[in-house]
Amino acid sequence: MFDSVAELEAAERGEFPGITYGLYGLPTVTDLQAAMAELEGGYAALAVPSGLAAITLALLGTTRAGDHVLVTDAVYGPTRRFCDDQLKRFGVEVSYYDPLAGVAVEREFRQNTRVVFTESPGSLTFEVQDVPAIAEVAHAKGALVMLDNTWATPLGFPAFARGADVSLHAGTKYVGGHSDVLVGLITCNEATFPALHRWWTEMGVALSSDDALLALRGLRTLAVRLERHTENALTIARWLRERPEVQEVIFPALPGSRGHELWQRDFSGACGLFGVILKPVAKARVDAMLDGLRLFRMGWSWGGFESLIIPANVGRAKRTFPWEPGGPYLRLHVGLESVEDLIVDLEAGFARLRG
Repeated sequence: MFDSVAELEAAERGEFPGITYGLYGLPTVTDLQAAMAELEGGYAALAVPSGLAAITLALLGTTRAGDHVLVTDAVYGPTRRFCDDQLKRFGVEVSYYDPLAGVAVEREFRQNTRVVFTESPGSLTFEVQDVPAIAEVAHAKGALVMLDNTWATPLGFPAFARGADVSLHAGTKYVGGHSDVLVGLITCNEATFPALHRWWTEMGVALSSDDALLALRGLRTLAVRLERHTENALTIARWLRERPEVQEVIFPALPGSRGHELWQRDFSGACGLFGVILKPVAKARVDAMLDGLRLFRMGWSWGGFESLIIPANVGRAKRTFPWEPGGPYLRLHVGLESVEDLIVDLEAGFARLRG
């Protein structure tokens, strides 16, 4: 309700500072957006009901028919599907670049390239991209850089200091941190905010007040949770690397792992998510290993207390630049349980793997 005609008219112009339409101006949402913008070093942030909503709104709000979007080939699967199924239907051209290209990404640009969509590390195959180099090329050609920063969070990768124009998060994962909320976050620089804010208001995809409260609760413990996730993950990654059944551990924060040098240069933190390539073994043995795990559960949406593991079918992504692990590939999210108990669980799993 408005107390005066002047307030109502201000709301019609989008200038009313209070709550309007039950969607905009909610105090908890406003606080969450302000907190994310400050953590990321961005101009402003927008909160939406899921990480995928953040990605799709950001792409729709910065492109139009005739534009070209250049996407990392290591991108999150649902992002790839949206680009291939929906952006192309709207007349936007989409192509994919080698995530390890660095400055060589320049040869993938077209006259109409409007956005470069990055994700570092890739959430399935963990390629660490040279975001500053990619951003330098993109900006020289008049393109925007979007970064899916869910893996590192604002605490582990300063997206705007490294050249991003828009930073995206599935806040469902580490920001929420308790597997009880769906939230997406779009942090913008000053140049991109007006267009994305307009899309946010006109699409009606604002976050609910209760969900914003849960995300704010998660932000309070984000630093201590990430520290423990990373500590546990590094312990298990080192243990896995010594296992005779393991061909390779792919965890950028682990010294000696692929991507570690770039991670060390550009990142200030990590998380609990990494990949493991097993030596060649029958699928039935891998299934037996996973089916009997007690603490590691099978599921996709990582970032909570629980440890997760999935057999990852990289070939299903239909990548432009094929990624062949050479053996069964597992993605692990190491949670906050006792690391000793998690190792016991995996040891029993390897016993089943060996048959």
